[in-house]
Amino acid sequence: MTVKSKHVRIKGIKDGLVFLLDDKCPFEDLLNELRYKLEHSHQNILTGPIVHVDIKLGSRSVTEEDKAAVLDILKGQGNLLIRSIDAVVEAAETDPDALFIISGIVRSGQVLHHDGNLLYLGDVNPGGTVTCTGDIYVLGALRGIAHAGVDGNQEAIIAASLLTPTQLRIADVISRPPDEWGTRESSMEFAYLSSGAMQIDKIHNIFKIRQGLNVFKGV
Repeated sequence: MTVKSKHVRIKGIKDGLVFLLDDKCPFEDLLNELRYKLEHSHQNILTGPIVHVDIKLGSRSVTEEDKAAVLDILKGQGNLLIRSIDAVVEAAETDPDALFIISGIVRSGQVLHHDGNLLYLGDVNPGGTVTCTGDIYVLGALRGIAHAGVDGNQEAIIAASLLTPTQLRIADVISRPPDEWGTRESSMEFAYLSSGAMQIDKIHNIFKIRQGLNVFKGV
């Protein structure tokens, strides 16, 4: 199958690559060309060290499923680490409490960012960083850095199956364990802010914390 290369442009930047995807062509054509370029004409970028990738979908209105389809193609390439995906999401499909799911391993020196709430299936190794405008849930070991509520959302939380980070940050509040937390049992926990200070609790208490925030706001 021959695919004309007109809908996908790949631009090198100082710290990675930007994938510029045409926002006017049919979405399926876009996916086909992206897949073709990675498998045939741009194999040279798939070898060597980890490459950070920013995806730009322009003014195309897409659903979370559309974004996931693009990510599925790119995350199949071992050395490409998706740092951000910029697109207009259809309002009817958007749930502010929805979780965007992605899997893998965030290794030392890598940065993973998502706008919204993120469910990450895998480990975040020491030296790796995950940032999010909403909540961060790690079904794995969080041993690196996590920053939730990067836009100033103090109600964001960070949860992990094994919460042993080098640094946690919610909005502008930073906590560096273990000095601030002390010795804890090994079980799934989450971090949240209370009166401007970082607190740690067992994951089964998350409902109580969230309920308390809603009561405080008069919801």
